[in-house]
Amino acid sequence: MGEFYCPLHIYVGLDALNVLKGYSAKAALLVTDRFFSENGMAKAVAARLPGCRVEIFDRVTPDPTAALAAGGAAVCRRLKPELLIALGGGSPMDCAKAIRMASEMPMTFVAIPTTSGSGAEVTSFSILTHQGVKHPLVDPALRPDVAILDPMFLEALPPKLIADTGMDLLAHCVEAVAATGATAFSDALAHGAASLAFQSLERSYRGDASVRLSLHQAATMAGMAFDSAGLGILHALAHSLGGALHLPHGRLCAMLLPAVLPVNAPRALASYARLARACGVTAASDHLALRGLSSAIVRLRRALDLPGTLWEAGVDRADYQEKREDILRAAQADPCCQTNPVPVTARELRQVMKAVAP
Repeated sequence: MGEFYCPLHIYVGLDALNVLKGYSAKAALLVTDRFFSENGMAKAVAARLPGCRVEIFDRVTPDPTAALAAGGAAVCRRLKPELLIALGGGSPMDCAKAIRMASEMPMTFVAIPTTSGSGAEVTSFSILTHQGVKHPLVDPALRPDVAILDPMFLEALPPKLIADTGMDLLAHCVEAVAATGATAFSDALAHGAASLAFQSLERSYRGDASVRLSLHQAATMAGMAFDSAGLGILHALAHSLGGALHLPHGRLCAMLLPAVLPVNAPRALASYARLARACGVTAASDHLALRGLSSAIVRLRRALDLPGTLWEAGVDRADYQEKREDILRAAQADPCCQTNPVPVTARELRQVMKAVAP
């Protein structure tokens, strides 16, 4: 039996941020990072809530820790907000989700993404780091109530951030179509989002701001797809590698994507082939379509100036060798493995790792 469920409101376009003016909250907690606190964007969001006491929690750092979320939950219990707002990329989203769960307070949760990749504004996933290990949390209670996709936040995105988050978007699509929970509904979203990524990601990276709202929506579509269908071995490894080696998540996704396809192909060939054709790959057979999809991913990765191996990303070989077994154990324990189309054992993990650490 298949299932698709996405119970939230999504507001898109110029001035979508003004939706906040419709809330009558007396107190709100805005979770963000120091960048948005210092550049005035957090205050611009708070200004949309006249008459509301807005406290800005701007201590979020990349790979937020469980301790940081606990600190935010303590602020939440003191402030007693009716409104929780997350502003930023995946890290502020993940932290706000954990704050909401830890505080156990009834709040309307509004997510305002400023990057186009994680899809966290519509998902029930949160990634927290504890003692150098990334721990995925999966619970419907983590899902925001409202997502606001306003292009005002996309004008000055750094190219490297566009590249990293864009490959995360694409990885969500590739994993969602192959995951055990995939349905026609999640496939439609993943196909549409991946097609948009192939059409627009390099253009955005090269400075074409006209395609960024399209990519922003694609990231949300991909988030809806994988939140329903599940993820797989790629994200399990990206989580464990990121926690151990401190590389950007999207950069790891870019490395891992071509390596994962042959591992899952025995059970996901037809799904990958349908995705490839939806993205414009013409092929006489499913095997050729899969090869075309892999080649298209590699070409896009090169166009975005992203590394293909851990060594190209600057990882120290000795450091990797020392941590390799811990990385493998953490990946095998990751809940993303549960929805991978092929049962995940050490053999599959080593096969993928060999491709990115030859």
